[in-house]
Amino acid sequence: MDPVATVVGGLAVLLLAAKLGGELAIRAGQPAVLGELIVGIVLGNLSFGGVAPFHSLAESEKIEVIAGIGALILLFEVGLESTVDEMLQIGLTSLLVAVLGVAVPFALGWGVGRLLLPGSSAYVHAFLGATLTATSVGITARVLKDLGASGTQEARIILGAAVIDDVLGLVILAAVSGAITAAAQGGPFSILSVARITAAAAVFVVGALVVGVTAAPRLFSIASRLQVPGVLVTVSLSVCFGLAWASSLIGLAPIVGAFAAGLVLEEVHFKDFVGRGERPLKDLIRPIFDVFVPIFFVLMGLRTDLRAFVSGGALELTAALIVVAIIGKQACALGVTVPGVRRLAVGIGMIPRGEVGLIFASVGAALTLDGVPVISPSAFSAVVIMVIVTTLITPPALKWSLLR
Repeated sequence: MDPVATVVGGLAVLLLAAKLGGELAIRAGQPAVLGELIVGIVLGNLSFGGVAPFHSLAESEKIEVIAGIGALILLFEVGLESTVDEMLQIGLTSLLVAVLGVAVPFALGWGVGRLLLPGSSAYVHAFLGATLTATSVGITARVLKDLGASGTQEARIILGAAVIDDVLGLVILAAVSGAITAAAQGGPFSILSVARITAAAAVFVVGALVVGVTAAPRLFSIASRLQVPGVLVTVSLSVCFGLAWASSLIGLAPIVGAFAAGLVLEEVHFKDFVGRGERPLKDLIRPIFDVFVPIFFVLMGLRTDLRAFVSGGALELTAALIVVAIIGKQACALGVTVPGVRRLAVGIGMIPRGEVGLIFASVGAALTLDGVPVISPSAFSAVVIMVIVTTLITPPALKWSLLR
């Protein structure tokens, strides 16, 4: 069969499944991403007479590449939801909440890995900790908007801290991934090498933001002189993919560059395009987002092997990750310094790991150490279930904490 036909046939299945799962989730009052994940899990674990009909989709390298592009677009869109100015104006409280929301879950995740996976290397323990650092900006923002609480102090603190959470989490991800890659190539582990990778990640993010903020207005001013259709979305995606490529070139995850690209592109840069009647970038990106991003989530679900829970310790690992994922984010409340703010609501609002946690897990599943994936199938499944549970409990818990 023509290789293109094979890929597009698989994409047709994934896209239709994603929309069906998303619709069912929305009707149940849950984010669409949850339905996309669950429908992927269902398809991935279907078996008829010992034959798993969708196994080939889960293992397809071509579909994995397309899903990887979806992950880049996802992080790009998350970055577009915030600006560099907003990050600089978030205040001390959001910064403290973010730092605690990264440090405590990372330490707890490392501890769980060391306790329940004693035979695994420290890299595995560190990666489990890294998957717990993220907070899903999109899910929390959607819940706050539905409750009419987007303008409250709690909402501003949560959303500001969630953005910083993602930045810090990406830096940690870059450091851990870099250390694992160096170890896989025979390099010794050292605190100095980890510090060097962390510094490189920080320098890249800060450098990309500085250069982007300086160069973006000029770039889009020149681009606005072109009359060919689709210039705005094409140049914007080129910036996204270019920074993703650059971050990969220096040994960082491409999603770091995609997120940085979203942060530096602000609406003021597109005023010439909007002035001549074109739609805003967020509207132009949405159809592309709606096609590529669900493929990533369904693929993550397809790769969640429920049979892995039969193996020893898998259920215990899942339960422990869920517990520390919830408890770890409650430490955020200690960073709230503004009088009158409901600390419990801030802690609950930081719980959902959502899409960012899944991206972290997918990076770990792709890394190998001594020929073995850093995140094993059972550990990957445990992380996916943790993401689902934290996503499920946040909307009702946040509503209760804000309305009580």
